[in-house]
Amino acid sequence: MRIRAAVLEEFGQPLVVQEVDLAEPGPGEVLVRLAACGVCHTDLYTASGADPTGYAPCVLGHEGAGVVERVGGDVTLVRPGDHVITLFAPECGACVHCRSPRTNRCIAIREEQGRGYLPDGTTRLSRGGEELRHFMGTSTFAEYTVMPEIALAKVSPEAPLDGCAPFACGLSTGIGAALYTAQVEPGSTVAVFGCGLVGLGAVIGARLAGAERIIAVDLADGRLADARHHGATDAITGGPDAVDWIKEQTGGYGADYTFEATGNVAVMRQAVESAREAWGLATMCGVAGKGELLEVIPRFLITGRRVTGSSFGGVKGRTQVPLLVDRWLAGEIDVDALLSHRISLDEVNRGFELMEAQDGIRSVIAFD
Repeated sequence: MRIRAAVLEEFGQPLVVQEVDLAEPGPGEVLVRLAACGVCHTDLYTASGADPTGYAPCVLGHEGAGVVERVGGDVTLVRPGDHVITLFAPECGACVHCRSPRTNRCIAIREEQGRGYLPDGTTRLSRGGEELRHFMGTSTFAEYTVMPEIALAKVSPEAPLDGCAPFACGLSTGIGAALYTAQVEPGSTVAVFGCGLVGLGAVIGARLAGAERIIAVDLADGRLADARHHGATDAITGGPDAVDWIKEQTGGYGADYTFEATGNVAVMRQAVESAREAWGLATMCGVAGKGELLEVIPRFLITGRRVTGSSFGGVKGRTQVPLLVDRWLAGEIDVDALLSHRISLDEVNRGFELMEAQDGIRSVIAFD
């Protein structure tokens, strides 16, 4: 079938919206009609050429939500008409990682996915008879996409699909980092560095976990106001004094849990240094630039602080993303407040511009 999609032709150049060909789903694959797709920093990171694993040409996009149109052979997890969220982090349920409660890093299809192919080593996208590679196994900057069934989360049909889209990446990453990776405890003190979508998700997750005090740190007053709206009890302007302020406010010890959601290694260091002596846990959610290093003074670790990373918030996509959506429907998460701009597919590059200008929290491409 012929579809319209946003193609990354060359790194550092605007995406080109054009017609491409999409083949029918094969065994274990599903055709999804996209209703909405968030414009995420990871898409911009790859389009810029900064991602050492990036490739072109390909169809970008990974924060998608839509409706199942058709299924290939042997598909059992979804059926036509189901409302689904696309997962760049699949969940096969059978590999050693899926069977462990310690990680969400499914390894079933990782090798081919990382190369831009579906599990059988081929693509469903083409142009003029030449293959186009998939992006993160999703390629949701398009009217339709074909994906493995293990990379789709079936969600309640009552959930508006434009609001479902951020759960495909940024929102789940932040909420999950607090609930699943760090496992924030009730009554604890939390500090979140960076209040974009991931950071606001961490604020939301900390609130849902019952944290008593949530300190939001950002350079923009508007984002600090957003953080307060979503549950932060304190909001401070970021800078070199942030660590001292957090320590002063916590009896000189630091926060029980800290989260970094900027990708800036200097801020990552602040997250480590503001974590509480003896048991503080610093969770890194941001993606640093190519070749950058995080420097940590060993005594911060010797005295009990811990540092961990969080991929997709530790969320097991097919089983736990639907639960997060249910909490939204129950009124526990204000998703509408996170959706800043609704744009068309033709405006995808404007979505990148809005992101770079820090104008709003999440731009969402609407296909319907």
